[in-house]
Amino acid sequence: MHITQENPSESILYRVWKEKKFDKDLQTCEGIDVTVLDPGEENIDLAGPDFKNARVRIGNIIYVGDIEIDNEISFWKRHGHNIDKHYSKVILHIALKNPHNTPFVFNREGRKIPTVNLSHFINKIALQEFTNQEKHKDESSLNQIKCHKKNNAISFRDKLNFINSLGIERFKKKSEKMLSRLKELTFLKVLHIKEPVIKYELTEEFYKREFSFHDFHSKDLWMQLFYEYLFEALGYSKNKDCMMKLAKLADIKLLKSVTNELNPKIIESALLNISGILPNHENLKEIESQNYAEEIKEIWQNHFSFYDGEKIEETSWHFFKLRPQNFPTIRIAGGAILIHKILNENLIAELIKTFEDNKDFDAIINKLRSIFIIHAEGFWKDHYVFDKKANNDLNYFIGVSRADEIIVNVVLPFITLYSDVFNQKNTSYRAVKIYSYFKQKSDNTIVRSIAEAFDLNSAIKKSITSQGMIELFRSFCSKGKCLECEIGKNIFN
Repeated sequence: MHITQENPSESILYRVWKEKKFDKDLQTCEGIDVTVLDPGEENIDLAGPDFKNARVRIGNIIYVGDIEIDNEISFWKRHGHNIDKHYSKVILHIALKNPHNTPFVFNREGRKIPTVNLSHFINKIALQEFTNQEKHKDESSLNQIKCHKKNNAISFRDKLNFINSLGIERFKKKSEKMLSRLKELTFLKVLHIKEPVIKYELTEEFYKREFSFHDFHSKDLWMQLFYEYLFEALGYSKNKDCMMKLAKLADIKLLKSVTNELNPKIIESALLNISGILPNHENLKEIESQNYAEEIKEIWQNHFSFYDGEKIEETSWHFFKLRPQNFPTIRIAGGAILIHKILNENLIAELIKTFEDNKDFDAIINKLRSIFIIHAEGFWKDHYVFDKKANNDLNYFIGVSRADEIIVNVVLPFITLYSDVFNQKNTSYRAVKIYSYFKQKSDNTIVRSIAEAFDLNSAIKKSITSQGMIELFRSFCSKGKCLECEIGKNIFN
């Protein structure tokens, strides 16, 4: 079968596998017969192969293990499965497109995994039927928003004003969350507790305590706070918790204890070692990866040999179904450069000064983007993972879309909080106004769905509106709280 239509989604290929919609008996690319005794259980977790505990006869041998299904054979390496422990139990790799009939892929231990070229066996009628069903499902997904096709009675301006008010509410929640964490960091510093190695509970005294700006004069507190939320933003949706944890383990105090002149590579060494991502250089095959991993390990031993805290398990990180630019390796490389700016270039003071010295919103936004767009350099310029050189050089560790996310979700709430704590009203006002003015370069599926459901596509680029749409969906639409929503009240009452 020659695939001429748009590539079917992997969810469609999962159905083909589960329901065994094949025109003829399966064979590996080497011509060995394959019989699916049990397709296994679909893996609904973020990490790992698509099906677990499958039973498959390959030749005369029955194998029990995992199945990975990709649209293209190249995705196995592109998505990092060849270095990921989660894929060590894969017994069969299914690829819709395998133009050269590549017979095997390899797991991280070097074991050969036979491949089936699905395009030779897939049932065309079933494929078309599944495609039509998915298309219909996508078209009807807006019906999950109950007032879709019913909110035309509400004026464009009224809908936009309500959603923008939710955008402001979401912004305030971010600042309030940061303030709570700032108080917590202050509490930990007073009690000399290092987290998260030592578990602790916030005492009743903490909750009753009235904090004043005098409690928050330490620069280290603000650096740690900014560092944590910066890394959470860099983590994207799948790795944000791990990135936040990494910022707490490899904290400002640890990094400052080494030297006053930290360079990004020393910081990167701390992050890669504590993250658990750094492999043993002796197990790597590519010379460039060997040399770099050995150098990073040597830096760690020279500067951080005293570290006795927790390290994150490598398997906690998600590479699966991420664009390589969003791999945690790349985000850590970009994050190391930003931490260097925080520690050695007084980044936070520079941010505050940017808001204080400029009245032109476009000038402030351009300055912020210039700070947070990080160009790729060094080893990670042409690697997404260890032991495999990228086909093309990477231009940015942090591009404009991710920089915008950082500005909207971290910088502006952070500056607002800092300014409010130290009573810098003009700076706080300016940060909130920029939030209302800011236009992002990207959106997401929630924003697009809400914009279409409420006929607000023309307003989608403004951050205050897109953030309000996310708040609307999460606080009202997804919870069926139509009668608590200002738009829903007018429609359903």
